[in-house]
Amino acid sequence: MCLCCFCTYHSCMHHSDMRQNTSLLPPASVIVLTHNTCDLTITCLKQFYQQALDHGWQVIVVDNGSTDGTYQRLTGLFPSVEVIRSEQNRGFAAGNNLGLRRATGQAVILLNSDVLASFATLSRLPEFLTQYPQVGVVSPQLQTASGLPQAFAYGCDPTLPYLLQRGLCWLIWRKPLHDWGVAAPIEVDWVSGACMCVRRAAIEQVGLLDERFFLYFEDNDWCLRMRNAGWKVMYVPTYAVTHLGGQSWPTPRLAGQHYRQSLRYFYQKHYGPLATGLLGLGLLGYQLLLKLMAFRLRKGMD
Repeated sequence: MCLCCFCTYHSCMHHSDMRQNTSLLPPASVIVLTHNTCDLTITCLKQFYQQALDHGWQVIVVDNGSTDGTYQRLTGLFPSVEVIRSEQNRGFAAGNNLGLRRATGQAVILLNSDVLASFATLSRLPEFLTQYPQVGVVSPQLQTASGLPQAFAYGCDPTLPYLLQRGLCWLIWRKPLHDWGVAAPIEVDWVSGACMCVRRAAIEQVGLLDERFFLYFEDNDWCLRMRNAGWKVMYVPTYAVTHLGGQSWPTPRLAGQHYRQSLRYFYQKHYGPLATGLLGLGLLGYQLLLKLMAFRLRKGMD
């Protein structure tokens, strides 16, 4: 498994960007991405924005092609929040990049509009980066509305052996491969973009999110690029936020299409044509197996 126990670091990596004078930069920038979730965005901002502004933070909202009056309402209710308006839904990566290009904080927090997080919790994330200079990305625990640990808040890179192991674990034992309820900080391959805090130096080193991912795997790709540059990615369950989840997602059918397209692109980008071809065969077989199981289940119910 790729997960390892978190331990105290005894040495620090030295990156040229980190030696720059950042005393004039805001401690952190928060980017809230929203698409037709105006009421949720208002609730999200009310959890932290006033304290964030009082502490010199930068708060940015990216209205990613909303048609529910989000831009007008937010600019009226939160005059100190920078609201960026996109005329079309650019997807998760391109939408967040609009905010990242405007962000000036020493750390940048990406936050979905359906996440409820207090300033006390969010402020711990840049503090963690300051305490551990080797860490480029940190995420708090994501909890569901019922307070349970959210599945797929973190994970391993989607290599063929990993996907096979995860698929068999679900098909045979009907349980997830990971224990989402970990109690101690762990080093992981990636954390969810729903709430992640990223060091400015890491962003300057590897660049912005890859906009060829419309939805899914853009956070995995970003974390992989940062790990390849020498940064660590941490999941810290001692801090927790609530992720309502799926509030601006497309239909399940369209979401599935985005998932498969992004996974294939991830393979093309990182693993090459042979692995990409094997992935296609594996996805086809997995879908056929799921259809067969569903058919047998319906036949048994009849």
